[in-house]
Order: sequence, then structure tokens, then C-alpha cells
Amino acid sequence: MDWNQYDSESRVVSAQKTSDPNEVDALNKLIDYWDLRDKLNITNDPCIQDAEWANEQANPRVACDCSSSTCHITHLKIYGLDISGEIPSELFVLKELVKLDFGQNILNGTIPAEIEQLSNLLNLNLSINNFTGAVPQELGNLTKLTTLGLGSNNFVGPLPPSLGKLTSLQELHVDSSGVSGPIPREFENLKSLQTLWASDNLFTGKLPDFFGALTELRNLRLQGTLLEGPIPSSFSALKKLEELRIGDLKGEDSVLEFLLDQKSLTILVLRNCLLSGQIPDRLGNFSRLRELDLSFNKLTGQIPDSFQDLALLQYLYLGNNSLNGQLPANIIGPNLTAIDVSFNPISGDLPQNSMKVGLSMNVVGTSINANNLQGKASRMLQCLQADFKCSNKVSSKSFSVKCGGMNQTSASGIEYEGDFESIGAASLYTSSENLWAGEIVLKDFNIKNEAGGSKKALIKTFEADVTNTIMDIHFFWAGKGTCCIPDKETYGPLVSAIDVSQVSDGAGSSTRDKKRLGKLVGISAACVAGLVIISSVFYLWWIKEDSPRNMRI
Repeated sequence: MDWNQYDSESRVVSAQKTSDPNEVDALNKLIDYWDLRDKLNITNDPCIQDAEWANEQANPRVACDCSSSTCHITHLKIYGLDISGEIPSELFVLKELVKLDFGQNILNGTIPAEIEQLSNLLNLNLSINNFTGAVPQELGNLTKLTTLGLGSNNFVGPLPPSLGKLTSLQELHVDSSGVSGPIPREFENLKSLQTLWASDNLFTGKLPDFFGALTELRNLRLQGTLLEGPIPSSFSALKKLEELRIGDLKGEDSVLEFLLDQKSLTILVLRNCLLSGQIPDRLGNFSRLRELDLSFNKLTGQIPDSFQDLALLQYLYLGNNSLNGQLPANIIGPNLTAIDVSFNPISGDLPQNSMKVGLSMNVVGTSINANNLQGKASRMLQCLQADFKCSNKVSSKSFSVKCGGMNQTSASGIEYEGDFESIGAASLYTSSENLWAGEIVLKDFNIKNEAGGSKKALIKTFEADVTNTIMDIHFFWAGKGTCCIPDKETYGPLVSAIDVSQVSDGAGSSTRDKKRLGKLVGISAACVAGLVIISSVFYLWWIKEDSPRNMRI
């Protein structure tokens, strides 16, 4: 969000003018209420000329407008300073505020209905707090708003239809806010809207077709909801889109026919959307694409040769579809750093430049010829190809996968190496195909409630009977880890490590133990900082032996 576009209005033009005494009194009460005196030591007039707290980069920040006979406080910013408690009534004395930023704090309680008294607000940011209760309908009376941030809170209930009155609104952030129910039809009135972040909420009903009327949209994020498809054909009218992220749709299948002339797109993520049919050749004309993710769908046919023309493409994710044929020979462009076509019936040879330095390539679960790969990489890949049976055996009975976070030592003394990749929001999903335990063992998992606080480790243990040689673990969006520390769009992992060990039956080795095989073939995580999908692949064969030997992978 751009919270600085109106700062030029906060200039003090005369040191002789006085400030509204009621506003000064209210401001000082706010400073004392939140114990900010050491950071904002205003003892007299907050609107003095060239005050250090009026600087655009100051935090906390107080700035004034002295263009009339009396100076009024117009800007108040207390961002990321851990202020807590409920919003005090003194705030609503500052009726000339045009910009209010309380983002990334620990504020709680409900947003008071008196917020409507701040009718001059242009920018309001209450994101990344602990607000509860319903989003107040009175926000709809702040009709001058151009940006509204409510994301990363603990609201309940639906978004109020009154927000549809904010016809000047350009940015609306309600992601991870806890809201539920249908998206109000009144939102079709938000014709000026350019950015809508609404992921990670309990929205229900059909993906709204009226979004197609919001033709100024540049950035739309709707992942991790309970919305149902199909993606409406009306989305074809959104020709100014630069970033489109839709995911985790239920209900009817969707097709890609709505992608016609959105050639300004740089990021297109349609992950787990029940997409069917073929990938249209015209996507190769979307020359600005840097990230394309169509994974976890039901797409068929071949990967279009036109993808070779996507010279700016950095990330291409097509895994877990039903794509066939061969990879286009020149699909690895000059900027491509990651390509995932795993778990598709694709065959043929690896494409040209597949050994490019810095390229991450996942062809697990395909029939692609891996002979061009050298040594260990080739042996590992062949072991994970479709319909291929490995003969290598190792004596280890357990393995671990690091999934993010700092160095950790478990209660049993196992040391887990830190993983500092920004893999973003993720949660645990277990397949319904009897690949692991035959059931979903975690649903609606809330790590915040389970751990009972921040910076606390939480270990979950499950037993799985691996009888078909495959253990398949995928992470789909159904929640998030730690948010916004140290910066916005920085998410910590929900899963810091995966540890798999053979469980002894206490009666010595059995024939079944000796023949039991385990194979972990897929781990996928959904990313928020930049939202890149990273697929890591690990495998292990184990047998029960008395004397351990080195595991060869």
C-alpha cells in the first residue's frame, strides 16, 4: 500500500499559527495511553514548523495542515511499535485526519463504530493486528477513502455491504482477516479499485462474476478461500491486470478461455482451480509474464510451443496435471530459474539448456529421459520416474526434511539445520488416495492456538502404514505461518521440519518389516512473500538391518 501519496498536504506554512487545543490534548492522551512519550515527546504544539516527528519517514509520525487560521493534525502513524489495547475514544477527536496508519501492532477489541467520525480519511491502515468482532458497517461512511487495510486480523462474519459505497477506493486489503460468507454484490460499485487482496479467508459461494466489471483492477488475489468455480468468462474484461492469483477453488471445473488479452500480466497463478482442457497457445503472447503457475489442475494436451517466446519468464509450474507429449525444445529461456512439470505423463528428452547453472528442474513422476543428467542426480531422478522400480537399498530407517525456520534441537536431541528460504504460507494436506494413513489427519489446523503463543515449538506425531512404497505429502494453502516479521509479505513456515522414522513393533524384525519400503516423492509449499511455488523432492528406501551404512542418494 502506498501510504505516502498525500504527505505533501501536511506542510506547516507558519510557525505563528496555533493548533486546535482539543486535538493537542487528545494526541497527548494517545501518546500516554500507548506509552510512546520516549518516542514522541511532544510537550507543546505538535504542529511546529520543521518538527522531526513530521518527517515523512518518521515513526511515530504526526503531521499537520496549517493552511487555515488554525493548524489541524492530519497524519498519524504508529506502525510496528507493538502498541496494544483497544482504540481509545480520544482518537475520534482528530476529525481532520486524512491518513491513519496503525499497521503491524497488537491492537485488539472491535473497531469502534465512531470510526465514521473520521470522515476526511483518505488512507486507513489497521492491518496486522488482533482486531476481533465484525468489520463495522460504519466504515462505508468514509467515502473519501482511497486505501483501506484490514488484513491479518481476527474478524468474524461477512464483509459489510456498506463497503460498496467507497467508490473512490483504489486499494482494499482484507487478506487473512478472518471474514467469511459471500463477497457482497455491492462490491461491483468499486469501479476505481486497482488492488484487491482477499486471500486466506472463509469466503463462500461462487467466484463473483461482477469482478469482471472492475476494469481498473491491476492486482487481484483470491487464494485459500472456500469459493467455488468456475472462473467467470467476465474476467476477460480485466485487461489491465498485472497480477492475478486465484487458487483452491471448489465446485465446477474452470477453463482458460477468459485469458484473452491480459497482456500486462506479469504474475499468473491459477493453482488448484479445477482447470480442465488444454493450455491455449495464446499464453505465449503474454510477453511480460515472469511467473506462471497452473499446477494441481486437470489440464490435458501438450505444453504449447509458444511458451518458448516467454523471454522474461522466471518461474513455470505445471506439475500435477495430465499434460502429455514432450517438453518444447527451447522452453528454458534466458531468465528461467525454476520449472516444474512433475506428475504429468510427459516423455521425450530433457530440453536444451537443461543443465543451465542455477536452474531448478522437477520432472519427478514423468517419463522424461534423464540420461543427460550426471551421476547422483541421474540415479535419483530415474528412481522417481513414473513406473520405474529402484533396486538400490540403504540401511537407514529414518530421514528428515527441513522446511524452514531457525536451527532446532528436538527433545530427543535431534538437531535440525536451519532453512532460511522464504517459502511462505503453507499447511498440511494428506492425500485422499490412501497414500498416507488413508485419511486427513489434520483439518483447520491453527498453529497459533495449538502452540499457545509465539516462538514456541509444536510437534505433531502421526503413524502411517506405508504398504504401497509411496508416501506422498503436499502442502496446500489452508492457512499461514508467522506473518510480516520483520517485513510485510514475510511469512514464516507452519512446518519447520518433517521427520520420518520406522516404528518398531517391539518383537524384533518381521518379514513385513524387512520388505517394507518407503518413498517420499513430493513436497510442495505455497509462497506469500513474492508467492513463488517451490517444489522439493526427496526419496528414501529403507530396510531393517543391525549395522547401519551410509545412505546413498
